[in-house]
Order: sequence, then C-alpha cells, then structure tokens
Amino acid sequence: MILAIDSSSLVASVAIADEENIVAEYTVNLKKTHSQTLLPMIQEIFEMTGLSQKELQAIAVTEGPGSFTGLRIGAATAKGLALALNIPMVGISTLRVMANNYNHCNKLVCPIMDARRNQVYTGIYDCSEEEPVTIFEDCAITIEALMKELTTINREVIFVGDGIPAFREVLDSELMVKHYYAKHNFNRQQASSLAALAAVMVEKNEVISSDAFAPKYFRLSQAERERMQG
Repeated sequence: MILAIDSSSLVASVAIADEENIVAEYTVNLKKTHSQTLLPMIQEIFEMTGLSQKELQAIAVTEGPGSFTGLRIGAATAKGLALALNIPMVGISTLRVMANNYNHCNKLVCPIMDARRNQVYTGIYDCSEEEPVTIFEDCAITIEALMKELTTINREVIFVGDGIPAFREVLDSELMVKHYYAKHNFNRQQASSLAALAAVMVEKNEVISSDAFAPKYFRLSQAERERMQG
C-alpha cells in the first residue's frame, strides 16, 4: 500500500494505491495554499476508504521541479509521515509523473510547467512503452530552446502542463513539428500517476529514507536570487 502526494504546483493531489489498483484519489485545483489543503485531504482519503496509515509500506512524493513553496510543503508532509510510520519514501520527477498520464502512446510527451521569466520546467519523454523513457533531461530553459530541441528530435509531440496557456501562441506560430495539447483531464499532475510509478520502484526496492529525501528545485528561489544580487 502506497500513499502518493503531489503539491508541486497549484494542483494538490493525493492517492492511495495497492499493488493492483488505485484505491482512491483526491485532487484539488484551487487557489488555496497547500498548507491549508494537503493534510485535510490525506486525512479525508483515509477516512473515506476506511484504511489505516499503519497499512502503508511507502510514501511517494514528487521531488520537483515546481513551486518552491509547494515542493517544500509536499516534502515536509511526506517526510513527517514516513518518519512517524517508520517506512521508506520514493521521490519521482514531477515531469516524469505528468508524462506517465500517457503510456503506449506513439508520440513524444513534453510536460511544460511555467517557470516564469520566459522559462519552462520541461523534459521530453518517449511514452511508447509501459513507463516513460527520458529523451531530454528535466531542466529549466526558455521556450525557444525547447522548440529548438524538439525540432532537432523531429517527432510528433503532446504538450501537457500549466505552461500551455502561457506559451501556446508561440508554440503554434513558431514550432514546425506537429504538436498537440493534452485535454484538461490529462493536463495536470495526478497522484495516481505518481503512485503507479512508485509501485514499480517499491517492488524493485528503489526507496530512500525520510532523512535522505530532498526536493529538487532546478534553480534558486526569488528570495535567494535577490539576496545574491545584493
């Protein structure tokens, strides 16, 4: 039994999965802070299912990239639960989780999260098999640099993520590779996709301790940048 937690963006999503099924999933896409929503969501999903946290074998959480605040809240929540229950953790790329919304797909999947300053958090994945295979490593780059990379690869691509509204116009006008946009039901992070990937990693014993887990931010926070600038 795995508890999966994603609070890396505006979306907050929690799921419980066993080795065969997604038992329950609770996803909220509202302008509320995750510090207000995440713990009540976890509590409610256990109450609704009648399961006990003591039945959990691992806690899975998105490790980034994403919102600095969201990643910290998700990490703190997951680490606290894992420590209290004395169970291991699994950390998985936010972008890989988004790509996992698709499998056995004959197109590339390219998550784009709006990283501000004309940049996106992105990666490129081949999702033609059961799990996503990384074609272009996760990073924070300009949309122009991403389009250049996609042009070089030259395969049809599906975009997914909250960066679509900000960059759709430039993608449509300048990207010559045939491309598509995910429908809204597959366009955001889903804890069920995280749980599915985590189940495979738990089976392979690819887990870490709560002490060892840390989010991956990909770049300095605004406060850190301002401090360095003096």
